[in-house]
Amino acid sequence: MTNPPSDPSAALTQFAVLDALLAGAYESGLPVAEARSIGDFGLGCVDHLGGEVVILDGAVIECTLDGPPVEMDDEELLPFAIVCRFPDLEPVGVSELDLAGFTTSVEGALMSRNLFHAVRFDGVLSEVRLRITPRQHHPLPALAEVTSHQVETVERAVRGTLVGFWTPAIYQGIAVGGLHLHFLSNDRSFGGHVLDLAVDAGDLRVAAFTRFDLRLPTDELFLRTELTHAEDHRIVAVEGGATMR
Repeated sequence: MTNPPSDPSAALTQFAVLDALLAGAYESGLPVAEARSIGDFGLGCVDHLGGEVVILDGAVIECTLDGPPVEMDDEELLPFAIVCRFPDLEPVGVSELDLAGFTTSVEGALMSRNLFHAVRFDGVLSEVRLRITPRQHHPLPALAEVTSHQVETVERAVRGTLVGFWTPAIYQGIAVGGLHLHFLSNDRSFGGHVLDLAVDAGDLRVAAFTRFDLRLPTDELFLRTELTHAEDHRIVAVEGGATMR
């Protein structure tokens, strides 16, 4: 079981909502400098959905189709991001798990299924399947259309870090209900959004948060796009990963 948060004032901060991406409303974003000031751990996507973002040990790193992952400039924008300060926790060793088994290990460490949790795994993956989406242009398409053109890669026997969050089911559409993971290899040669994985061995840390700070965009496109849960059924298909139980 995860220990209660050592700092009850610590918050998991999110910019924008997933339903906005599903609706094609992702014109503005959180500046990288601001994301870095909020926390040292997280994930997100690149401006105009032009790639996936890993925030690890204070570095904000973009994984795009243009080349290996690189650190982002302070003025660049993140149209969707989840950020926190990851606490100092004792790791739990895990090994020989597929995605469903890894999800079970994470859920076994939750403080409560009604709280948000940050998830970090450092170790070796025997296999990982990743996706990166190409940069979009106006008129901005819905996320389902964007991911229909995603580029997938499979890497094997790789050492790196899984960065992710576990979100309670009631927040589906605000974020990805259940487990949402990105990956970055230790040598920063590749990374992206995790579609599937197999763990060889490594250390798992799961941190609970009792505060959730949601920041919404104020650009014209977002303000005039009425968001609903009508497309929430697409989230598992679009984001991949294990289905919530």
